[in-house]
Amino acid sequence: MTDKTPTVVLVHGAFADGSAWAEVIAELTSRGIPAVAVANELRGAGIDGSRVAALVREIDGPVVLVGHSYGGAVITNAANEADNVTGLVYVAAFAPDEGESLQGLIGSFPANEFASGLVPHTLPTGDGGEETFLSLALDKFPALFAADVPNAELLGRFQRPIAAAAFEEKSGPASWKRLPVHFLVATGDQAIHPDGQRKMAARADATTIEVDASHAVSVSQPKAVADLIAQAVS
Repeated sequence: MTDKTPTVVLVHGAFADGSAWAEVIAELTSRGIPAVAVANELRGAGIDGSRVAALVREIDGPVVLVGHSYGGAVITNAANEADNVTGLVYVAAFAPDEGESLQGLIGSFPANEFASGLVPHTLPTGDGGEETFLSLALDKFPALFAADVPNAELLGRFQRPIAAAAFEEKSGPASWKRLPVHFLVATGDQAIHPDGQRKMAARADATTIEVDASHAVSVSQPKAVADLIAQAVS
């Protein structure tokens, strides 16, 4: 690897945290590919994307952005604010077009049971108000999120909730229209329907692979995920 090898910046989605990328990072670094996972605040693709972009701009050299699930919406927006992004990788992720919301995309995909597992939480804001965040019920987390992960219930116990408003927020310009795109479709996904993933990958003209895995593919199939990212880096 040369000094100009892109740095891989990994963005987790809802109901997860940066540790979901641990084995993927191990795979990448063993191949000489620098990689770092960011802490996604899960507040909305606009602000989350801007914060990821600020971190990306601090990196000396090219960056490949990788997003899982909601993290795909974040990298779509982040790439618009960081000139050193050279590619996008969507891992069982949303890839919204400009003006699309996640809820709108979900409504256009075949129906599944994921919404039945969502639990709302009313939390205080810093200015005396309140806002709603969503988590996944622990008893439904394994089946809906990580059916092929042996310790799926443990993953559910340290999940991070997402702001409900994030699902209604409209995305900014679609950076996938101007950057090289790779897309991993998880064929056993119970969160984002595989047919929805295929549709987004096709319209982004993405280099696409399909992996027999749950939504938590970065945990259950880290080598397959790392293989695709390495392809994007090269």
